[in-house]
Amino acid sequence: MIELLKAGLYDSIQDLGRFSLQQFGVPYSGAMDQYSAKLANLILGNHHDAAVLEWTLLGPNLKCHSNALICVTGAVSDLKINKHAVKQNMALRIQAGDTLTFGAAQKGCRGYLAVLGGFQTELVMGSRSQYANITAEFRLKKGTRLPIKEQTLPKQLQKASVKTPTAHFDTKLIEVFKGPEYDALSETQQRALTSKTFTVSKDSNRMAYQLNEHFENELEPIFTSLVLPGSVQLTPSGQLVILMRDCQTTGGYPRVLQLSEQAIDRLAQKNIGAELRFEF
Repeated sequence: MIELLKAGLYDSIQDLGRFSLQQFGVPYSGAMDQYSAKLANLILGNHHDAAVLEWTLLGPNLKCHSNALICVTGAVSDLKINKHAVKQNMALRIQAGDTLTFGAAQKGCRGYLAVLGGFQTELVMGSRSQYANITAEFRLKKGTRLPIKEQTLPKQLQKASVKTPTAHFDTKLIEVFKGPEYDALSETQQRALTSKTFTVSKDSNRMAYQLNEHFENELEPIFTSLVLPGSVQLTPSGQLVILMRDCQTTGGYPRVLQLSEQAIDRLAQKNIGAELRFEF
């Protein structure tokens, strides 16, 4: 069992999400940066879809009530076990009574904590990902106790850590494909999409990232149609909205671009004010 002594800015349990339910209006959800979530699980030998704890900008303070093997990936922070600094991207042993603290993100935006066997929280519609009105809670609070599997810890651990590519946090280039309504844009608008530098708005969250810069828009709204994480919508006011993991399943704004999976992961690590450029 792992207890939240102090909640971070936004903590939740996520796996890779819910699938085959979008026709019923159920969002995918899942870890915002699935590369980092998978990496944490693979370092421990978990299935890549095992549930992890995701934190945003400021991590929680945790207490372990049983022995556990853990791994922390994603956003770089001041990670400590019992006030002693430890490394990320490697297997770490914690014992009953130990505390784990994260501090604020120094690089990136979202971090991930995996435990051997994955967190054993409620399974709803085939996933443990928290989402409002689907799971009992949509985020973790102080005092929450997270069940984990009983673990027999190995006597020795590999001391090597896995290096995350620098570009995962630092690149401004966001890889995209043409969206269904891309060809309805004028040639001038199409050129502007990949020549302008955009910045992440303060109105960004797990549902969508909004961009501050407005874009000339003369397109008519479309009939409500399918959207998915990574869809880039152009609103009537000319604002670009990039749908993220908790996005709705349908929308009526033109879908001018579509992010690759790698681009969604990298965008999830960008904070307010971060610059980005679209690249085909």
